[in-house]
Amino acid sequence: MSESYQLHCRQCGRLLGNSPVAMCDECIAPLEVAFDLESLKGQLTREGIASRPQNLWRYRELLPIPADARPDLPVGFTPLLDAPRLGGRLKVQNLYVKNDAVCLPSLSFKDRVVAVALERARAFGLRVVGCASTGNLANAVAAQAARGGFEAWVFVPAGIEPTKLVASAIYGARVVPINGSYDQVNRLCSLVADQFHWGLVNVNLRPYYAEGSKTVGFEIAEQLGWRLPDNVVVPMAGGALISRIRKGFDELVAVGLVEPKPVKFFGAQATGCSPISSAVKQGLKFPEPQKPRTICHSLAIGNPADGHQAIEVITSSGGWAEDVSDEEIIAGMELLAATEGVFTETAGGVVVGVARKLVEQGRIRPEETTVLAITGNGLKTTEALTGKLQFLPAVEPRLAAFEALLTEVGAPVLATR
Repeated sequence: MSESYQLHCRQCGRLLGNSPVAMCDECIAPLEVAFDLESLKGQLTREGIASRPQNLWRYRELLPIPADARPDLPVGFTPLLDAPRLGGRLKVQNLYVKNDAVCLPSLSFKDRVVAVALERARAFGLRVVGCASTGNLANAVAAQAARGGFEAWVFVPAGIEPTKLVASAIYGARVVPINGSYDQVNRLCSLVADQFHWGLVNVNLRPYYAEGSKTVGFEIAEQLGWRLPDNVVVPMAGGALISRIRKGFDELVAVGLVEPKPVKFFGAQATGCSPISSAVKQGLKFPEPQKPRTICHSLAIGNPADGHQAIEVITSSGGWAEDVSDEEIIAGMELLAATEGVFTETAGGVVVGVARKLVEQGRIRPEETTVLAITGNGLKTTEALTGKLQFLPAVEPRLAAFEALLTEVGAPVLATR
């Protein structure tokens, strides 16, 4: 066991060492990784971190990986983009986009969590890994298992986007479609993990897997010049990402890398699957399960495992949760692409649409520094845009034909001489 971290029960407070388990065997509450942050004070400096390779392993002391681990996959340290054109449309001045649509190797933030989980799987001697997934996690597990020499089995709801199935199968993973919802897939995976002693990253490796999400927070702070933003808008499926970004901020404060500052956390969901945002609006402490009905499959978890924790993070920070319709999701995807050149999947459309609502409601003020978490690439969900975009008709290869098209569409003609 590493001296700097071990599993900790959120409810009873027990410390349980390190093993591939996700629930306390006494109170059946979720486990998370607790670090001895006091021992890390002074070990980490801004200058020391800046001298390291630009990937998530630059924060290795704050990740639950073995001291002798030598991971070489350059996951993370994705761009934090200044977004003035999008900010102008949303009527805010200091807007940033944390763009995990370019995260390696599979173009989503799930690469972060899988990278950490597989390091733990290797340390535990597990050779077969897998996950329950709505697409992105399956892609990340399949890709990194191939590189790491693991056998991979990924379980997905039947009917997810074909592009995401292809992007898992190409790496050699066994892709198992299940006739049921994500929540049913997840329950099956719990049985599989127990029966076969496989390392399912979001089941029995979940406490370690979730720690990879902290690196989004680490990077935001570093890329803002080692300071915290005023607001973060985060998409929510199981609810782990929003809570782990706050955990990342808190740990940076605890080890002395950033100054403490209040940060408001805003959760974003699709209206067709919004158990966490609905609970926040109703003043509930626990989300009530919903049956997903949305084009945003990557967020379609009706019974979120970390829903209670996400609600606590949102409400205690003074933030809020909102949700948007499928039409607003598409509009958000188009707006981000047209203003900042970032093609996001449907979850990013949710974030942009929710950010617009939060500004209109006065919950995000124009002068505040706000970061939008964009978690996946739009090439994964092109089906959502089918029939939604307008294309010009084909014309003959003659100047007169093109000039006629200009007249037809009412485009201004700019003189060049």
